[in-house]
Amino acid sequence: MNWRERLLASVGPGLLGGITFHQWIHLLRQEHFAVDPARLPRALSITIQSLKNSAFHWYEQHHYGSLVEEVSIEPPLFILGHWRNGTTHLHQLLAQDRRFAFPNGYQAAFPHTFLTTEAMDSRMISHFVPKRRPMDNVEWTLASPQEDEFALCISCFKSPCMAWIFPRRRKHWGRYLSFRNASQNEIAEWRAAFELFLKKLTWKYRRPLVLKSPPHTCRVRLLLEMFPQAKFVHIHRDPYAVFQSTQKMLQTMLHWQGLQRPDLHELDDWILEQYREMYEVFFEERALIPPGCYHEMGFENLEKNPLGEMERLYETLDLPDFRAAQADVQRYTASVRNYRKNRFPALQPEIKARISSMWRTSFKEWDYA
Repeated sequence: MNWRERLLASVGPGLLGGITFHQWIHLLRQEHFAVDPARLPRALSITIQSLKNSAFHWYEQHHYGSLVEEVSIEPPLFILGHWRNGTTHLHQLLAQDRRFAFPNGYQAAFPHTFLTTEAMDSRMISHFVPKRRPMDNVEWTLASPQEDEFALCISCFKSPCMAWIFPRRRKHWGRYLSFRNASQNEIAEWRAAFELFLKKLTWKYRRPLVLKSPPHTCRVRLLLEMFPQAKFVHIHRDPYAVFQSTQKMLQTMLHWQGLQRPDLHELDDWILEQYREMYEVFFEERALIPPGCYHEMGFENLEKNPLGEMERLYETLDLPDFRAAQADVQRYTASVRNYRKNRFPALQPEIKARISSMWRTSFKEWDYA
């Protein structure tokens, strides 16, 4: 690791960098202050940052609150798919079209304050952010498209990604994957936080939003209740490759984000169960999407023929003329042409059999061997 990675992995606030002090104390009480001694430097970093966030949150509420409240959110385009399915690549491709907007890394990290602080803080923070993502070596900046899920971790804690921070309660946080086992009050709190974040983005950009968060894959019903005219694109990938890549991602996130040491013996079960739940719900709710508002693509096809697959996506969903964005998309694909994905050893027969059995619907649905 370079110095930036070592710094953030040891003392960086991670996903909770944008939390307010009041929220932080509430969360610690909820978790019975269960922070492992080795992770106390990270907890201290979060505490210090939360004090600054609280001051700017108060200012942002008073300065922008009434302006944001009046905003109407245009129907978003949601990118669906499990972690490591290729959702980031697809998000980057769609972000090349300047007729759309998206949450960037800074905004997802500081949902309470980005309208006030992004211009002055993003340049300074960029000096401490690694140039590439630690789990896959993808180029990474604070201006890059980012998952709105991270903003929800901070805004309301209603996210399965909170298990990366407190892994000993992963089953508790896991109920916010699909919200099927969450209370109506919890769902209402999540919806309010999500709506506020999207209103702030819409006020800033005045353009339709392209949103990518893997948990949205099993929230189609909730998303349609909020945005009946939303459009969806789902990207799938060879489940064996997804499993191995998710292992790498989860190990990295637990190291970079955690306030507790995880039990790595549970890692395979975590991935297998989460994927199965996600796609059981997805296959049930997919039919709720109105005709003409859903498109599906394979990551392998997108890799081989990005322009053709993107043009097909635009046509299916009746998006603005692809030709206006084609040159920018082509420039981006040329810039990542030499990117090399992680290589992993062959899966052991036992785990391969478990993947095949537990994820058999996906294998059958998309004809993966």
